[in-house]
Amino acid sequence: MAQVRVTVDGVNYADDVEPRTLLVHYLREQVGKTGTLVGCDTSNCGACTVHLNGQSVKSCSVLAVQADGAEVTTIEGIARDGNLHPMQEAFNEKHALQCGYCTPGMIMQAIDLLGDNPDPDEHEVREGIEGNLCRCTGYQNIVRAVQSAAQKMKPGAHTQTDAPVSVAGGGS
Repeated sequence: MAQVRVTVDGVNYADDVEPRTLLVHYLREQVGKTGTLVGCDTSNCGACTVHLNGQSVKSCSVLAVQADGAEVTTIEGIARDGNLHPMQEAFNEKHALQCGYCTPGMIMQAIDLLGDNPDPDEHEVREGIEGNLCRCTGYQNIVRAVQSAAQKMKPGAHTQTDAPVSVAGGGS
């Protein structure tokens, strides 16, 4: 067993883990963050995308021990004060999900994309999310949602947060 100390969604954890435990399994099974989904276990689909020290990673390709001392943000950790993150709002408003399985990872990747490129065009959005697969939507509404969230997340932009809303892949 190995000891891992990690901050997940602002809460500190110290746990014993098998050295071969994947971060996605640690998050789901030991920390209880089941919004991070296991899609393929081969890093092809992106359903397990989380932020590790502020950068998106596919948590099925990271060992839990590699996250020792790190900060992890999951889909459950992006809402604030009972309100959805602007990206979650945009996915809901633009109908950017169908079955919802890819949604948590897609949202986490899209947030990271906007951190690097706060005003992407359609091509840049498609390129920025290309490592995250969706088998339902055809991506058009996902692109619209990312661009809508980009506008909401600009400094000085006012976001509409009248009431908390639940969407697949997260919330408060």
